Amino acid sequence: MDKLYEQTMLFDFYGELLTEHQRNVYEDALYNDMSLGEIAEEKGISRQGVHDLIKRCDRILQDYEDRLHLVERFSKAKQTVGRIQKLAEAGGDTSVMQSNLKQIGNLSRELLEEL
Repeated sequence: MDKLYEQTMLFDFYGELLTEHQRNVYEDALYNDMSLGEIAEEKGISRQGVHDLIKRCDRILQDYEDRLHLVERFSKAKQTVGRIQKLAEAGGDTSVMQSNLKQIGNLSRELLEEL
């Protein structure tokens, strides 16, 4: 995963577990594309303080993922659903369609076990 996508996913899953101040600063940096200086000026803290807070939030969010694995499980489920969708949309003769249905059944069972 690229860094920005990973940060976004971690924040989407675990952002509510941050304090309001941490959430606001992290959102400004991540979603509002504000510079450290802009955030510092708006929040009344130093640029270094903003930098340290963002790094601390990165560590906190990654720690939640290391413990709970929600983003990892979501990504696996999303890939499995994508595979199921491709199989369901594929055409072919009866034997291909039967094979696809069997694969869809297997993938569906795997997905349910994961959830």
